[in-house]
Amino acid sequence: MAPISGQGAPRFVVGATNFRTCFTLASMEQWKHLGSYPYQDACPGATLNSQGLDGHMTVEILALIFLQHANTIHVISFEASQEASPQRPSPTSPHTHSTTAEAMVRIKPLSRSQASYLPQGNTAPRAPRNLDPALHPFEKAREYTRALNATKLERMFAQPFVGQIGDGHVDGVYSLVKDPTSLTRFASGSGDGEIKLWDVSERKEVLSVKAHDGLINGLTFTAVTGNTAVRDLRLLSCSRDRCVKLWDPSQQAPPGGVVSPIETYLGPGAFNSISYHRTQPTFATASDTVQVWDTSRTTPLTTMSFGTDTINVVRFNQIETSLLASAGQDRTLIFYDLRTNLPTAKLVTRLKMNALCWNPMEAFNFVAGSEDHNAYVFDMRKLERALNVLKDHVAAVMDVDYSPTGEEIVTASYDRTIRIFKAREGHSRDIYHTSRMQRVFQTKFTTDTQFLVSGSDDGNLRLWRSKASERSRILSAKEREKREYDNALKERYGHMPELRRISRHKHVPKVVKKAGAIKKVELGAIKTREENRRKHSAKGKEERRVPEREKLVLAVET
Repeated sequence: MAPISGQGAPRFVVGATNFRTCFTLASMEQWKHLGSYPYQDACPGATLNSQGLDGHMTVEILALIFLQHANTIHVISFEASQEASPQRPSPTSPHTHSTTAEAMVRIKPLSRSQASYLPQGNTAPRAPRNLDPALHPFEKAREYTRALNATKLERMFAQPFVGQIGDGHVDGVYSLVKDPTSLTRFASGSGDGEIKLWDVSERKEVLSVKAHDGLINGLTFTAVTGNTAVRDLRLLSCSRDRCVKLWDPSQQAPPGGVVSPIETYLGPGAFNSISYHRTQPTFATASDTVQVWDTSRTTPLTTMSFGTDTINVVRFNQIETSLLASAGQDRTLIFYDLRTNLPTAKLVTRLKMNALCWNPMEAFNFVAGSEDHNAYVFDMRKLERALNVLKDHVAAVMDVDYSPTGEEIVTASYDRTIRIFKAREGHSRDIYHTSRMQRVFQTKFTTDTQFLVSGSDDGNLRLWRSKASERSRILSAKEREKREYDNALKERYGHMPELRRISRHKHVPKVVKKAGAIKKVELGAIKTREENRRKHSAKGKEERRVPEREKLVLAVET
């Protein structure tokens, strides 16, 4: 509040080491009306009571002055002066010859140790902060501006592509697998029957083997042996040449020679997929039937079928390890129980599924990539309805993979793009592409969720950041705190139109954008046709509106 001045007004000074405040009062009447307000901003917590008799007064002040550097609370000085009253005092007054006001000051100094409120090992003083919303009327406006700036910077610094891994393959990459026991080891198989082992951290080739005579359809690392303390670092591959071969990745080819497989397993037909059990030395293959093998035997342990055509993909559940899922050419998803060696459920869909992946954190949930440009999340205990539909692709989804945390899903599509979805949201949070990347058949998260590896029809393996704007380096405490603060602000104000527009804006290839616009028109026409048919149907015979999550499912057999 602005000081009040007047001729002959009392003047009071309250000071401290870091500031000095002066104010004057015109009269005792104004003093009574103002109370403690004139110096409230300068001296927080101060109270003042005054009373005047014939121009004389008594002053009591209790001041709490917060000193930033001294970390103590006290009053440094107090001065009071007043000119003589223009009225002549009474002869009987005890203050007949007094020309100055008497002042009484009562001071309560408060202090406390820095160790009681500072973090351990930190001696920097922390200024007190009043969080009263009334004192911060523009707090939301400032936070919104910070959230908007953070969103803009995130899109400005979005550079997801890290680089190519090695020199790639001569033919297209049609199979890709990560070592579950390593952060950097990947293996890939191409259409010319060649297998390559990669070190992702150094982006170089470790081993190259001419493994099969035909297209390599599946790869898998063996996880553990019977003793969980012993790591098994072998690699299984399957191909259309009716062979499954077991390899030792640590084996090096002799000079002028080739690497030989440890074991070879022969089957009745071409193998389309392979998956390894998490804790036992067994693996499953997909051909015309699902066969379960033991690595120590050259004949299958069991053969399971549910009246299906050729099976495209087979996957072991990594939590409920006795469960096995397969997808076939006849548009079926079949689930098997190894404890009974029998199928437990069968799901018939509108179009066939190209890929399967179990959720590593939720035992009964899985995601499947379909020919209808979508990926579907299911709970195998309730197959009549999908838990979620992942949209945005404009061509068939060729591969899907869960992040190790189970919170995100990455999809590879025939439309030459990679999309990343949050597991509980229907639209992608990001899209990755390059001008040279062709149809993407494989994509996987690294085991630390920080990167993605993709294999495409052009024979290249590419490394991407899972979060396009983040960089891989050690952050200081302040940087980490700033990043967490920005993320919290973006989450709080993410519903605002401007933030939503900026965060959702992605650059996509012209072909994909045009195909997306055509697809949107086609889907709108289908929806309009259904509404017209329902509108002109006889009363009581209207067709039921089928939710999007149920349209895929045609039948469920148990």
